[in-house]
Amino acid sequence: MCNRVLVVEDSQTFRHFLEQQLEQAGFQVVFAETLQAAAAITSTDTHFLCAVLDYCLPDGQDGEVIDLILGRQIKSVVLTAQFSQSIREKVLAKGVLDYLLKNSAESVSYLIPLLQRLQANHQHKVLVVDDSKVVRHHLINLLERQNLTVIQASNGNEGLLQLERHPDISMIITDNDMPEKDGITFTYEVRQTYSRNQIAILGLSASSDRSMTAQFLKAGANDFLYKPFNQEEFNCRLHHILNMKDTSDKLYRMANQDALTGLWNRRYFFSQQEKIISGPTNIAMMDVDFFKKVNDRYGHDGGDTVLVQLSHLLQQHFDDAIVARFGGEEFCIQYQGEFTVFCQRLDRMRLAIEQQPIVFNGQTIWITMSIGAVTGTAPLTGNKVDALLSIADQRLYHAKQQGRNRLIHC
Repeated sequence: MCNRVLVVEDSQTFRHFLEQQLEQAGFQVVFAETLQAAAAITSTDTHFLCAVLDYCLPDGQDGEVIDLILGRQIKSVVLTAQFSQSIREKVLAKGVLDYLLKNSAESVSYLIPLLQRLQANHQHKVLVVDDSKVVRHHLINLLERQNLTVIQASNGNEGLLQLERHPDISMIITDNDMPEKDGITFTYEVRQTYSRNQIAILGLSASSDRSMTAQFLKAGANDFLYKPFNQEEFNCRLHHILNMKDTSDKLYRMANQDALTGLWNRRYFFSQQEKIISGPTNIAMMDVDFFKKVNDRYGHDGGDTVLVQLSHLLQQHFDDAIVARFGGEEFCIQYQGEFTVFCQRLDRMRLAIEQQPIVFNGQTIWITMSIGAVTGTAPLTGNKVDALLSIADQRLYHAKQQGRNRLIHC
């Protein structure tokens, strides 16, 4: 994602302060001191995450720079030295992201997270559910300004269908008063499948019923807004919800993913087994042959390189399965489907690993893997999972005894 920020500001002192803060936050800054300079820069270069614009410039004292930059399709935040309600309304009506006072360091402390939020939003998809086309269009416009991908639905039933079609939706914004299925019922039904950590929900309503907030929150919404709302309040709520969602996602990854390889860990593997309710389920235990020799010869950095490259290969061959690192050089794959197909894919993967050179510090490392596989039938209780893992582990041991670099599945 682009990290370039255009700053149009005539005050040298404030410009230097902004430069220091933005660069410290990881942004690449391009400066212009005047409207004319901004026009010259953006005539050939519009690849910016955002522009930060001083409302009053020496050659454009009434916000002319806003029209220029927005006309070049660059998202913008406006800074001004003093608050004016008329200027605020005028600026926001033009379609800028936000309007900030530059009267203290606090304005910059708000600006940095705003830009970071804008940078991170490309990974989020938002579902807007409202029966009014006008309201949907307004919400979509606000969200797309924030670099968010937007899906829409006209009622709760259609919203549930969109969730099935787009499993990567991370946030829902839903009105309450809709035909077929209202927003509170829709929220409740979403929560039967998705937790607050999986999908955030912002409820909306034009109702005069002051209990609507509690009704939405009790149904499972993360937050609620009465309509009509102003853009600034909407953006603050939106940013807060997405920041909480990102923090939750980060904590989830820390708890469930292996830090070195990015694969799922043992904890995640066991948490998923109870969700498999029917059909054949297959498990393979595997580890790297003579991995201690790799560590002894190339050091732990070399060993880590091997594990990371190996993890990529495992994911490539089993992108439709749970691939987990159990610890050290030991890995586990859980796959739903025919056992014969599973074993064929495991053996193709084993051959690919044997033939794949791993380069570390100019040296080529060759590895092989031994694999033990077993099949069972869901649902898998805790004891049943343990029993299957034990059988797979025994078969892995037999593969080692029989010369390594082989698959044992019976």
